[in-house]
Amino acid sequence: MIPGLGQDGADAEQEARLLSRVVDTISAGLDLDRVLQGVATLVTETTDTDVCFVHLIDERARTLQLRGATPPFDTMVGSIELAVGEGVAGWVADHGEPVVIVDNKTADPRYRYIPALRGEEFTSMLSVPVLTPLGHLVGVLNVHTRERREFTTADVALLSSVAGLVAGAIENARLHRRLADREEALERFAERMVEWSEHERRRLAGEIHDGISQRIVSLFFHLSAAADAIPGDPGVAAEQVARAQELATAALDEARSAIAGLRPPVLDDLGLAASLESLAHSFPTLRIQVEASELSMTEHSETAVYRTAQEALQNVAKHADAQSARVRLFRQKDRVVLEVSDDGTGFDTAAPGGPTSTGFGLSGMRERAELLGGHLDLSAAPGRGTTVRLTIPFLPTAQAGG
Repeated sequence: MIPGLGQDGADAEQEARLLSRVVDTISAGLDLDRVLQGVATLVTETTDTDVCFVHLIDERARTLQLRGATPPFDTMVGSIELAVGEGVAGWVADHGEPVVIVDNKTADPRYRYIPALRGEEFTSMLSVPVLTPLGHLVGVLNVHTRERREFTTADVALLSSVAGLVAGAIENARLHRRLADREEALERFAERMVEWSEHERRRLAGEIHDGISQRIVSLFFHLSAAADAIPGDPGVAAEQVARAQELATAALDEARSAIAGLRPPVLDDLGLAASLESLAHSFPTLRIQVEASELSMTEHSETAVYRTAQEALQNVAKHADAQSARVRLFRQKDRVVLEVSDDGTGFDTAAPGGPTSTGFGLSGMRERAELLGGHLDLSAAPGRGTTVRLTIPFLPTAQAGG
């Protein structure tokens, strides 16, 4: 790195200037890729190295992805990926310790040759973990030199300091991105809530206008006709009264259906666990096993769970070619989990045009889950059935108003 680093005040001042320039670079904006490119360029310019690579870790996939590089390797950004533990950078990520290779890289068992990065052109390398102040690994920073270079302890310390500053920038950028994503999600949820409310209003208005109100009007006319016919023709009157009774029964059924569209009455009568048992009995073509814990939740949470189970079982009955299904409802710490699985034909979730995005009512189920702060997952495989898993926050009834 900086020749003679750490040996006198002049070098300490040069080190301070480097760190200051790094701070200026990472403070210039929240565009993570641009920040990493700027840091990579700055490191090579000020440390007398020839190339710098910045790899970020994907914790879920346990991989390292190249996200910053000096020319000509900047064109490789986003296309190079290593498993944690693979290559020198992967080893550093796995162990959280720096690595120095002075020469003969190929003799080091940790080294992996990547043709696109032209390792044969470089002799020495220094790789350090990119760690937050709390010790959380977010990536790995590598520098390479064409000429043989014996990196010193001071070199390692300086690059580790740079990596620490970079870690802060990465965390800030990711936090900003998460906040922006959450704001966008909240805006979408608000729009969906308005759309859903308007849709429900239109649906209920339509049902009342086209069904209940029309039947009540007809009921009025039949009762009027009966009243007019009573003095002269009791038989006609009786016929009109019978017709009025039929209309009253139909209007009552439609009113109950409209009410059930908002909240299934069975939930108030039986509770959620017993309602799921009752729901299972409404699918006579399936053997359905229900394992439901008694959970006292807010009404809208119970309705969401019931509707999701209802939609999932309808999909099983219509599309899965299944003999049996299983419904499980349980609490997992501060979450409530509903699982509906079947022994049907399943499908390839990666196949184009499959039902994993919007088909089979999944879009509505996902939106319902998201509006409650949860998520809906679907897993399936050809010949191995399908499982729908709803996870939402557990909000007890007592917190409904809070």
